[in-house]
Amino acid sequence: MTDFLTSERLPGLIRAAYIVAAILFIAALAGLSKHETARRGNQFGMAGMGLALGATLVPAARNSQYGDQRPLALTLVLIVIAMAIGAVIGARRARTVEMTGMPELVAILHSFVGIAAVLVGFNSYLAEEHLEGSLATIHDVEVFIGVFIGAVTFTGSIVAYLKLSAKMKSTPLALPGRHLLNLGILIASALLLVWFVPVEGDLGPVPLIIMTALALLLGFHPVAAIGGGDMPVVVSMLNSYSGWAAAAAGFMLSNDLLIIVGSLVGSSGAILSYIMCKAMNRSFVSVIAGGFGSDGAVSGEARDYGDHREVQADEVAELLADARSVVITPGYGMAVAQAQYPVAELTKKLRDKGVEVRFGIHPVAGRLPGHMNVLLAEAKVPYDIVLEMDEINEDFAKTDVVLVIGANDTVNPAALEEPGSPDRRHAGP
Repeated sequence: MTDFLTSERLPGLIRAAYIVAAILFIAALAGLSKHETARRGNQFGMAGMGLALGATLVPAARNSQYGDQRPLALTLVLIVIAMAIGAVIGARRARTVEMTGMPELVAILHSFVGIAAVLVGFNSYLAEEHLEGSLATIHDVEVFIGVFIGAVTFTGSIVAYLKLSAKMKSTPLALPGRHLLNLGILIASALLLVWFVPVEGDLGPVPLIIMTALALLLGFHPVAAIGGGDMPVVVSMLNSYSGWAAAAAGFMLSNDLLIIVGSLVGSSGAILSYIMCKAMNRSFVSVIAGGFGSDGAVSGEARDYGDHREVQADEVAELLADARSVVITPGYGMAVAQAQYPVAELTKKLRDKGVEVRFGIHPVAGRLPGHMNVLLAEAKVPYDIVLEMDEINEDFAKTDVVLVIGANDTVNPAALEEPGSPDRRHAGP
């Protein structure tokens, strides 16, 4: 073991392992983009993470052996114990959580990434080797930004978890001058950075600590000011934040793989958040800033929306039996009722009769991106008939029956002609 740790080839082998792990992570994201390859994508991701952990443990053991007072065995034992505890907790939670509880589980997991970035930042600053000139400045900026992003992610994720789990009211927290408050925190943090970079001695941690407290408040306030209807976008954006926090930690630890993985997560989360906002006819900045502006969208205003006709179950069955093409648009109500299995059975019976059945999935259907896709896959609905909103929207005009199940909020024909409508969603008849 000692000979391996002292080998001159070790750094090259670790870099090679990091490159392979990064490729596996990219393949995982590519695989997860389609139903047919999602399982393979998960396998790539697990393989990449296993390789990344192994490659990271080796330099940790090497540092312990030659740059630390702790013996190698003790270091490895402590790491293994920590990993085992986390694995047990994670496995138990993953096995017991309901699909309807996945959004809040994802939100709270993001908070772990955030607090990890904060702790790494403080540790990196306090254990900093003597650096001079531009290197010291770069390191201090990395620490400051990493702690800032991590703190915002931590409290923001906790608020999202509390709202999604109904432990906190989902209504927006509308404080007077809330946008000025957020802007003031950002300006104060920038000034603290100017103070933090050159300061030395006992006052060194002071601006960092003050900024951390402000960032924790900044993470809480904008998410608390966002209503429950926009929580899917918030969860996606917090996923992006956690990625950038991980990338910042990678810079602090000089870990190339962490930088790559964090960038992948951060960019993909931001792109997904933008797609979701576009699907809701909402400004990306509006949602993330906690409702800054309203985009002219007004929900529930007093106006004549036309007449509607109520039908009973037998009439719906008759409509479906006489239809040649049917589109089913599911939403969170289907998840709560666990109706994916009856829906899958209905789909099979209609297809056996020669009826063309397809599913239209809105990007914000449910409370988490991909929520409906997973539920339908769990019920054995064929992948090839589950389509995204943009893939099926043009077909609604020639569809005989559109069956909306627990997703009346994702069907809004008025959005086609009213740019200021609260939602730009399925335009079903």
